[in-house]
Amino acid sequence: MQSPSPATATRPVLTGIVAAALAAAFALVAPATPALAATTTLYASPSGTGTACTSAQPCSLPAAQAAVRSQNSAMAGDIVVELADGVYRQTSPLRFTAADSGNNGYTVKWQAAAGARPVISGARAVTGWSQADPGKNIWRADVGTGIETRQLYVNGALATRARTQLNRADFTATGTGMRFTSSALNYLNNLAGQNRIELESIGSFTDRYVRVQSIGGNFITMQQPSWNNNIFGYDVFTTPHRAGPLYIENAYEFLDSPGEWYINPGTGVLYYIPLTGQNMSTTNVELPVLQSLVNVGGTYDAPAHDITFSGITFTGTSWLGPSSNQGFADQQTGAYIAGNWNWPGDLPKSCQEGCQQFEATRPNWYQMPAAVQVSAARNVTFTDSQFVNLGQTAIGIGNDANAHASGVGLGASDITVTRSEIARSSAGGIVVGGVRADAHHPTDQRMVNRNITVTDNRIHDLGLDYRGVVSVLTTYVTTTDVSHNEVYNMPYTGMSIGYGWGANEPGGSTQYANRGLYNYQPRYTTPTTASGNKLVGNYVHDVMQQMTDGGCIYTLSWNPNALISDNHCLRTNGWFGLYFDEGSKYYTVRNNVFSNTGTWATANYWGGENMGNFTVTGNWSTNGSTNITNGDRGNVVNNNVTVTNGNWPSGAQAVMASAGPRNGTSPSPSPSPSSPSGSTSALKGVGSGRCLDVNGASQA
Repeated sequence: MQSPSPATATRPVLTGIVAAALAAAFALVAPATPALAATTTLYASPSGTGTACTSAQPCSLPAAQAAVRSQNSAMAGDIVVELADGVYRQTSPLRFTAADSGNNGYTVKWQAAAGARPVISGARAVTGWSQADPGKNIWRADVGTGIETRQLYVNGALATRARTQLNRADFTATGTGMRFTSSALNYLNNLAGQNRIELESIGSFTDRYVRVQSIGGNFITMQQPSWNNNIFGYDVFTTPHRAGPLYIENAYEFLDSPGEWYINPGTGVLYYIPLTGQNMSTTNVELPVLQSLVNVGGTYDAPAHDITFSGITFTGTSWLGPSSNQGFADQQTGAYIAGNWNWPGDLPKSCQEGCQQFEATRPNWYQMPAAVQVSAARNVTFTDSQFVNLGQTAIGIGNDANAHASGVGLGASDITVTRSEIARSSAGGIVVGGVRADAHHPTDQRMVNRNITVTDNRIHDLGLDYRGVVSVLTTYVTTTDVSHNEVYNMPYTGMSIGYGWGANEPGGSTQYANRGLYNYQPRYTTPTTASGNKLVGNYVHDVMQQMTDGGCIYTLSWNPNALISDNHCLRTNGWFGLYFDEGSKYYTVRNNVFSNTGTWATANYWGGENMGNFTVTGNWSTNGSTNITNGDRGNVVNNNVTVTNGNWPSGAQAVMASAGPRNGTSPSPSPSPSSPSGSTSALKGVGSGRCLDVNGASQA
């Protein structure tokens, strides 16, 4: 610093006076600097009590929620609820409404304390095991009467509900059930608890369950309406397009293999056969008792808003819908038929490949309710979290009203799921949008689902009980960004955009007119809400491991301005890389890598008029087979390269290098299907690491 000149040095007092006067004058005209927003922090712990919610006296989650509600109307900064380490076992789902929301431009944040891994669980820990049958090594624990569940987790892995595989050829189906003649099956007549027994039929793209009413005289009588709803339509229980395994499940007598379990709600006893090396005095066993875990949603007039969940593990649910007389009449990606319909009188002879009576159900399909539900909500974020060991779809965003405990569906906007792990659950990962009329042609514009972001997640090992699911499905949504996720170990398709088979597009479909659909719904003249949806930069590998008629990326119906680009698809078990199914139109597909797939790009033009306007350019594949050609149906197809002997051009190498989560590391290696990644124990292991530390179908 230079020394002041003599002239300047002689005027310090005068200078100070002038500066003070100028500052005072400036204060009269300059706006005051706003005060920094003051964050309010509340503290919760699994053992928390009282209402103080301080670091010294943390409270429970419900008490913390009450504290938020008492303070958020006049927010001058964010409200942070800091969750200490441990397991927060819930006796009822957490419900967040407008009353729990951020206000005045601020956010309510539910987040893990520094270094903590909080777990919100809908399950009970099971202890107190004793041996019930030494000969069969069956162990038992008393869990209390009245508990129904469809899942059990042992050391973080889904155990197998007691079952026996059947030979389809041993059964003849009728309108009320199935008859068997093999003497080897006579024991079925004498099973106990017959009205809790189920049969599961794994087909081509559906995975169906029916509930037994009784067994006697070599005949299995099924509960209605589950039986009728499962034996008409497409890929049905009795005549699937692909005859996968057929199981009979959920009887004590089926306990015959290590890793199997059975629960008797009447006696309150849980039975389990340990796997080799499992000591029941130290084995971690989790029994899900809640059907959903977190419900975020208000109303269209008062939506839930400005809420963030960070660093939390969500686990331990069991959806019991299939345990009722409805069964699970799976249609596609978790949508199903329920209720009574005008079934053909000669089932299961007719309507095995569709009929008008079946079309009556289509506008009324239900969606599987998710473990974490978001509807009638805006500006809600889940980040750096885990969604694992859940008995259904992990996250449902803006699904139809029937899939939300709030009773209000759709209406989700600016919802984000990022930097999280979704894994080891019974159904799909994330389902965005509904399938009914209010989803595709809403009567209230506030119902429109829009601006949904699903980025930088690892989604894997799903569909453990309901196999016809995908990692991320967006149905009728305006503007989604599904990008830079890694998806692997899926029984069916990797990722999916669209719904409706083109039947709800402007002008409708002649194919569906011939089927009789428009006797039960309008033939719309205006577009659906699906537009501007993106799948970009995802790494999708090792999919289609159990089901058929799917692929790496699957589409349905019109989607103006949809973009599928820079994805790396690897290994589809011989099935398609890119699959445009019925009614698909207006998709741009560019700069994707398809390696070790079947036909790399296909369009199901059979019965699917109003398809095309595909721009398919600059993609690389190891299979040159495709039926999508330039100039046909308005398609632009060029500069797609077939690669041999692993000689990937630099552009393809760049796509492969950048696909998947952007967390500073390369994508996880492909796990062996027989030893899937992420099978760490829970709750001993659930939440044991942040998500990004984990390495790891068409209807005719």
